[in-house]
Amino acid sequence: MHLKLYNTLSKTKDVFEPLDPALIRMYVCGPTVYDLAHIGNARPVVVFDVLYRLLKHLYPRVVYVRNITDVDDKINAAAKANKENIRSLTDRTIAAYHADMEALNALPPSREPRATDHIPQMIHMIEELIRKGFAYANAGHALFRHQKYDNYGKLSRRSMDELVAGSRVEIAPYKEHPGDFVLWKPSHDDEPGWQSPWGRGRPGWHIECSAMSAAYLGEVFDIHGGGIDLVFPHHENEVAQSCCAHGTERMANYWLHNGHLMVNGAKMSKSLGNFYTVRDLLSEYHGEVIRYAMLSTHYRQPIDFTKENLSLAKHSLDKLYRVLEDSQSVEDSNELHDATFEALIDDINTPLAMTHLHELATAYNISKDITLAQKMKRTAAFLGILQHNPSTWFKISFGEGRLSPAAIEDLIERRKQARITKDFAEADAVRRQLDEVGVVLEDSLDGTTWRWK
Repeated sequence: MHLKLYNTLSKTKDVFEPLDPALIRMYVCGPTVYDLAHIGNARPVVVFDVLYRLLKHLYPRVVYVRNITDVDDKINAAAKANKENIRSLTDRTIAAYHADMEALNALPPSREPRATDHIPQMIHMIEELIRKGFAYANAGHALFRHQKYDNYGKLSRRSMDELVAGSRVEIAPYKEHPGDFVLWKPSHDDEPGWQSPWGRGRPGWHIECSAMSAAYLGEVFDIHGGGIDLVFPHHENEVAQSCCAHGTERMANYWLHNGHLMVNGAKMSKSLGNFYTVRDLLSEYHGEVIRYAMLSTHYRQPIDFTKENLSLAKHSLDKLYRVLEDSQSVEDSNELHDATFEALIDDINTPLAMTHLHELATAYNISKDITLAQKMKRTAAFLGILQHNPSTWFKISFGEGRLSPAAIEDLIERRKQARITKDFAEADAVRRQLDEVGVVLEDSLDGTTWRWK
């Protein structure tokens, strides 16, 4: 079985062939830490966490680098608005980000470099680009000559004119061409800044990722990931400056991008009232529920994130956990479910993998074969779900007051008496009460039976 990944660079689903099978190197663009992470920020974390888990299973060593952008105009604006020290803001936001991603069962990356710790590497790369004629300095700025790089636009598959016309380029007197992008810019006295050959200033966004990926993964590495919105200009510019600085044909061999996230059918916006931070949702739903809901859509497809889908995700997880509860299968097993695993290594097809997990659950409920429950639990680990002991999960899922079977039978009897006395409002209220905690009632001529959803 071979891992297959859809490569934005080739526009095809390719068999993954690592540069070095003994060491897989992956870089994913991380957060800009000026505020709490929203649900759109969380999607690439969850997607590439699944890939990280798969790679760790398939190869002896994986280095996964996810950066932190802690120097940015949005950070400066937020600190000013909060009347807060920039370092205090970024440290606090990073801590919240770590807590939120951990709640989504995301493994920490191998390395998580901060941009502000790599300013010398960025300055060195800019100097190299200027020395080779791919960049120039003017009025305290350093800029990349995008027209000088022949492969500019290859990743996004657009012509140079289309790229420049379709982007928000700044018309500035210090630019040779409007499409040239900033590598370094001057800082005012009240802004973060570092001394450089071009004066006191700070790096542009794109150079940060080029410098940090090269520092930890080398000039050419296996996989670069991020959201589809980063293909242009961010990733296109990363490729240009990295290849020109290092004299390489490529920056990464495989480029993976997750699709857009919508909320209730619209772009997430505070003005529309559909803007959710991860912290907001964690106050209502367990992190594993949020993760399951995200993975229910293939990573390359747009996802419409709704609270209805979160409720469905919770019920689906409850069904899987009931198999573990019934089988008392909490011990580790190395045996995988082939169909589920094959779905995952076929371009991270998480929806199909989940379908197979539920097929295993159904098969277990019929046969009571404990090995089916063990395979389900072991393979689910690649999805980052079923990570709790079942008794713990149901305390979390339904609260400490989860109904016991005896309590459920008492409510069924109460409903029965209400129906005998024609108190149908009471009977309906009992049914709703049971439905809310995941109990389905099935009436027949022989009486009423119940099951978990």
